[in-house]
Amino acid sequence: MNWFWMIVGTYLIYAAAMVAMHPRVIYPFGPDVFDNPTFHQEVVSDRDVAMAIADGDDDLAVLFFMGNGGALAYFTFSLDAHQNAGRTVAAMEYPGGGGIPGRASEARLKADALAAYDWLATQHAGPIAVHGFSLGTGLAIHVAAAREVDAILLDAPYATLCALMTKASYLPACYLPGVQKWRSIDDVTALSAPVLIQHGTADQLIPIAYSAQLAAAMEEAGLAVTFHAVEGATHNNLPGQPGYQDRITAFLAEVQK
Repeated sequence: MNWFWMIVGTYLIYAAAMVAMHPRVIYPFGPDVFDNPTFHQEVVSDRDVAMAIADGDDDLAVLFFMGNGGALAYFTFSLDAHQNAGRTVAAMEYPGGGGIPGRASEARLKADALAAYDWLATQHAGPIAVHGFSLGTGLAIHVAAAREVDAILLDAPYATLCALMTKASYLPACYLPGVQKWRSIDDVTALSAPVLIQHGTADQLIPIAYSAQLAAAMEEAGLAVTFHAVEGATHNNLPGQPGYQDRITAFLAEVQK
């Protein structure tokens, strides 16, 4: 039976190594600094949250949370969707990416996201929508569960990020101590705002079935959910697909009626 215990021991060593290393997988943030001249930078709250802000004429402001590229320079299509419509955009920058000092974690990013909302609410008297892409959908949902928002926009979301980790690692990531689990589904019952989900049918990083699971939980909780399966779109090219901006504009127009 020595072989059995050798296999068990090897698996446990692998599990411990993956728990220690998994933040590098979740947060492979890029270094490119966001230097769009239409945005200005602010460091807000006593948490020193870095924000990029573009002022608009629309009554609605959008609090944007990017994906795990970690640098706003990689998310221009998403930001353009709002700037082109004249909305004020406040985009949170992540510690460890885009030249922002610090190190990301689920707890830190979620606390920073709430601080970003609280700051924006003091600056903007009108309605606020939250918009998240991929990893950032967990932040958008978390903020919407804890604060008053008028709309929730989600691009390629997940129900639980740890389920994706489980599939990739062959480890029960949702049950392992020390794993940052990103369980968006746990916040669903605290939501009240209408939700727009866009997800590419060719997304291999976060398959569309994961957002369908999230949407089903939202509908079961009584939320108004608009779900668009974007034919042929992958994870990274979703915001650049024809109709992406138009779907956001039409959804927000209904919300603002």
